[in-house]
Amino acid sequence: METIPYDKRTGKIWFNGNIVDWQSANIHILNHGLHYASCVFEGERVYDGEIFKLAEHTKRLFYSAKRMGIKVPYSENELNEACKKIINVQKVQNGYVRPIIWRGSEMMAISAQKNKINVAIATWEWGSYFDPKLKLKGIKLNISAWRRPNPNSIPWDTKAAGLYMICTLSKHEAESKGFTDSLMLDHEGNIAEATGANIFFKNEAGELHTPIPDSFLDGITRREVIKIAKSKGIKVIERKIKPEEMKNFVGCFLTGTAAEITPVSQINDYNFKICNTISNLTESYQILVRKKTAA
Repeated sequence: METIPYDKRTGKIWFNGNIVDWQSANIHILNHGLHYASCVFEGERVYDGEIFKLAEHTKRLFYSAKRMGIKVPYSENELNEACKKIINVQKVQNGYVRPIIWRGSEMMAISAQKNKINVAIATWEWGSYFDPKLKLKGIKLNISAWRRPNPNSIPWDTKAAGLYMICTLSKHEAESKGFTDSLMLDHEGNIAEATGANIFFKNEAGELHTPIPDSFLDGITRREVIKIAKSKGIKVIERKIKPEEMKNFVGCFLTGTAAEITPVSQINDYNFKICNTISNLTESYQILVRKKTAA
């Protein structure tokens, strides 16, 4: 996994319109984004030198900012071009891009009406989110004690930093028990998602079942996988799924920009197979994201 701490790396970062040295991209400790989570971000993949679904990611970033009352001091097109510029500067061919927007240090209280809005974009070469050896066998999940909150209590359809607090708690708990990740339920006890990825199940009839994203993020990768499945004639059913229904499924996988398509072999006492459907979807997804190579 990662060996060099991120604050010890070298290179360049796009920071408020300028290209700065990696280790010079600093902020003050009295920072509203750090203390009060007034911060939104995106996670994007670079395949063969191009950012996959860049426009969609940037559009979602601006939507997240709007929901958080943050007025971005750049246009969507300007940030798209900035993302392209920094991956070229960094010479990233297959990696990750992290645009982030946060309120600065002008005010340090709940209210932050006069705080400067800061924007940065970092990128680095990066491989698999999960251990590739584990992905071949399917990863194992526990069921988290933490739940996705009621959607009227948080900006649930955004990538806002504060939403990931319980994800970190859940993943740490899972890892301490020998699992790779954690399945989170929603506030009603239905299956929601993993800590950083959406989830799909396959039944004996070959159908895919996936939770309705009404209290968690409707992932860009999730939507692409649904399109791929439907193009193959696979029926996709979006619905509320109770945890006890997992006994009726034979396959399971996660989807996400970082996770891509990751097979799941176990969730608590429920076991799943890495079936041909999951393998075929994975192959088709890789062809999609690497169109330049495929061409």
